[in-house]
Amino acid sequence: MNMQQTFSIIIVGHHPFVSPEKGEFSEEERDFFETLSETWLPLLELFARIETEGIPFRFGMVLSPSLYGLLQDQHLLERYLIWLDKRIDFGGKEIKRWALNPEMKALAEQYHSQDCRRKTALREQYGMDILGVFEGFQKRGRLELLLTAATNAYLPFYDSMGEIIRAQIETSLIHHRKSFGKIPAGFWLPELGWTEELGSYLREYGFSYTITDAHALILGTPPAEAGFFYPIKTSSGLVVFGQDNNARRDLEQLLCARADVYRSFLDAGFEFSVKQLKQFIGSENHRCSTGYRYWAGPCKEKLQYYNPQAAAEAAKDAAKTFLDARTSRLEAAGQHLDNPIGIWTFDADALLRFWHEGSIFLETLIKEIARPSPSLSSSQAENTGLQLCTPADYLADFSGPFQIMEPGFSSSLFNGYAELLLDSSNDWIYRHLFRSIDRMAEITERFSGDTGLKERALNQAARELLFAQSTDWSKALNPQYQGRVSREYAEQELEGALRNFTTIYESLGSGHISTEWLTALERKHSFLPHINHRVFGYKK
Repeated sequence: MNMQQTFSIIIVGHHPFVSPEKGEFSEEERDFFETLSETWLPLLELFARIETEGIPFRFGMVLSPSLYGLLQDQHLLERYLIWLDKRIDFGGKEIKRWALNPEMKALAEQYHSQDCRRKTALREQYGMDILGVFEGFQKRGRLELLLTAATNAYLPFYDSMGEIIRAQIETSLIHHRKSFGKIPAGFWLPELGWTEELGSYLREYGFSYTITDAHALILGTPPAEAGFFYPIKTSSGLVVFGQDNNARRDLEQLLCARADVYRSFLDAGFEFSVKQLKQFIGSENHRCSTGYRYWAGPCKEKLQYYNPQAAAEAAKDAAKTFLDARTSRLEAAGQHLDNPIGIWTFDADALLRFWHEGSIFLETLIKEIARPSPSLSSSQAENTGLQLCTPADYLADFSGPFQIMEPGFSSSLFNGYAELLLDSSNDWIYRHLFRSIDRMAEITERFSGDTGLKERALNQAARELLFAQSTDWSKALNPQYQGRVSREYAEQELEGALRNFTTIYESLGSGHISTEWLTALERKHSFLPHINHRVFGYKK
């Protein structure tokens, strides 16, 4: 047996579209700014640091089109720098406020320094081109950027409607090619949503592999003989990997075990009056997060001063314990299988933004995997130890044979199925979506040769329809879900998109389109700038 233990880390990034119509420093805009400060800039810092140290790493990464649309929006990035200046100004005042408290002052200085460093990095080091930095890591072989659906749609709900599956894939392909050039071998299914019919669509566009939840392989037809430690191949020729569900469960347990030392979400912004926050942050209506957090602990009743050193040590210990558990499982599988693989998928915000010490955990994990065992000679190390790769790398060296089977229904959501997206709280969405999909295909055929204003209207209709399919809205409508999108905001955005689509459909039918209204709508929903409505055309 080959004693090499192979792991693949997939970091998944998605963020709902932020409309400029919401106004400056709106709640939705600030949410994106915090994601930029707490997830993406720290991740780029981490990648640059370990690359400079000569530590080998190779990740899979998913950036949804709505996320990288925000990351390359220059106006939004300029707004972020203004917001960051306000936070830096607030930090200077915080340092003075805690002048007589060394512990609090040290934390305020740390946060202030981080904000200053990230401002400099974005403007001077990255040249306001975050996607260009990710593309650079891809070109240097550090990342494989997987493709995903255009608007985070749960594709199994549309598996009988080929036009929408193709529209989601083709629209994403167009924008991925514009942003990154290289088209990847892998396709990331939003929410890991899989049904058998999707395999032929993905193969139609040349994708080699995808990833499902582990239970899709275990409960497939026939069940996967190697569980989720080996990829399988479907009858359509698509290779399917299963994520290691135990990895997510074990990490959650590790977080709970040391929750008392990790940084709390209790923010300094909620200690001040609205008037004071207006002076520092610019918020006029309510208190808001500042990023200055001084406490540790899972609940207000048991808070203590946040100790960055203790939290960092806990995160490092968590990484080592996590890796030990994963290698033990893979070693056990390796007694019966040749070169099994463990697939770990991490939501970027959950790992970094919502766990302040997550970047320390990730860095420790990378270094532990890269560190050779002192008991091995250089020749032994070539065929033993741990390695990080992407699924595409693994397939390039995989000699097979594959088990031919069809994975079962898959979702990474609650219970491994899709009830969060389809119950009495949100089932009304789908009758409107299905009707709109049929109408979109109809007007695409009717006006296929039109240009000018009609073509603009058709493209905007396609944009509104894809926007309405995002799981951001259906999840938020379900009372079981607690996420970044409120129910009220989801209803507003979803109903607005469906209403806009219907207005365009009826306007095209009547032959009268308001140029002023259409221009305003294009400005409001400016995502997917390279969309082509012809992706909705019926395939003969």
